[in-house]
Amino acid sequence: MLKVCVVGAGAIGGFLGTRLATGGEASVAALARGATLVALRDHGWRLREGGTLLQAPAATASDDPRALGPQDLVIITVKGQALPALAPTLVPLIAAHTLVLPAMNGVPWWFSDGIAALGARPLESVDPGGGIATAIPGRQVIGCVVHASAATAAPGITLHRMGRGLIIGEPAGAESARVRSLGELLTRSGFEVTCSQRIRYDIWYKLWGNMTMNPVSALTGATTDQVLDDELVRGFCSRAMTEAAAIGTRIGCEVRESPQDRYAVTRRLGAFKTSMLQDVEALRPIELDALIGAVREIGQRVGVATPNCDALFGLTRLFGRVRGLYPL
Repeated sequence: MLKVCVVGAGAIGGFLGTRLATGGEASVAALARGATLVALRDHGWRLREGGTLLQAPAATASDDPRALGPQDLVIITVKGQALPALAPTLVPLIAAHTLVLPAMNGVPWWFSDGIAALGARPLESVDPGGGIATAIPGRQVIGCVVHASAATAAPGITLHRMGRGLIIGEPAGAESARVRSLGELLTRSGFEVTCSQRIRYDIWYKLWGNMTMNPVSALTGATTDQVLDDELVRGFCSRAMTEAAAIGTRIGCEVRESPQDRYAVTRRLGAFKTSMLQDVEALRPIELDALIGAVREIGQRVGVATPNCDALFGLTRLFGRVRGLYPL
């Protein structure tokens, strides 16, 4: 049976872990801590979908990667700001054959690999000093974009709200047997899977759509419909998105839609609280660097000015620092 370890059994980690565990084709362990670790050990994987509780009672869980050992698949679902410190500890999970699937928001640490315009250096905003790339071999990474909304109802219990979409693909863009095989496993586990040959574009496109809504909602406490209803705020968001689209063109991730096209999609979500607003309300650290810090850094490397992204990053960073939600 396939050995899978979910690193970070929060909302998305619980969603992915429970469905894989209940699918019966994988032994799914969790690297977790605190109350979540205790809940997984006592009750296993649990996921609420509508009025249904999915549960896989047997769950191997530990706060020590050495206790879990080498895996066939490692799914990383922690927030981006936690990964630089965590990555070196994951080495015991990763054998020569292990696939690593980062199911995370924003720009991942491996994003600049192979893009000549970005140079050979890692992105300092998401991988300071290149520690993540050193700990996790790039050749073993499969890119991933998650299109789903989930929340933690209680430690060890995930509430699935909407969406089951997963886009996976080789960072280099080619088709591969390992992506197809992983896609088939995820499909059998109940996900709506797309195997993409343009995973960098898929990552950039999702980022382009949520890089403004997240921090603006965190700053204001507004739901997405309220953000879009304010013409001045909406205009500011459009200017920041235009900057990100210009950067995308320079790195082979051209976005052909307009901000207005994207707003039409966002409006269908109704009075929606972004993940960053939920983090602020729960007094959790905000995931700012992977969502907009990386956009600014990439813009600097390819010569695209980002005054609106700069302003949004600076304001949100200060907001977070004052509240202890972003490092000084």
